[in-house]
Amino acid sequence: MIGAALGIDHGTKRTGFAVTDALGLSVQPLEAFQGAGGALLDHVAGLLADRDVATFVVGQPLNMDGSTGPRAKDVEAFCAGLKERFPGVAIALVDERLTTKEAEARLTEAGYRGEERKRRKDSWSAALLLEEWLRRGE
Repeated sequence: MIGAALGIDHGTKRTGFAVTDALGLSVQPLEAFQGAGGALLDHVAGLLADRDVATFVVGQPLNMDGSTGPRAKDVEAFCAGLKERFPGVAIALVDERLTTKEAEARLTEAGYRGEERKRRKDSWSAALLLEEWLRRGE
């Protein structure tokens, strides 16, 4: 992998972000962003200004049986916006089933509670997406 990867857990209220280093050795959750549309893409542009990102790793909302989830159209539209605004950055979709539950478990284990856990949940989910993507070796 050449360049970092930016993990994105796209949500209806809040979008979580995480980033790898350029070698894919570490994953770091970033602050979540509350907003949508152009404001969200502007936030992504700000994240890219500070990093050499080669790939967006976006959570794909699937049902438990593996079929496309009800939020799939929202994520597809978001990915189309990413592709249009940032044509030089590849996009990889990763199954996001159970990432929120795993993120909540990790946050609890790390000692986060209440509002602090809620505030970090989306970005820790994005970090899990990156971990899975790195495991797959893409």
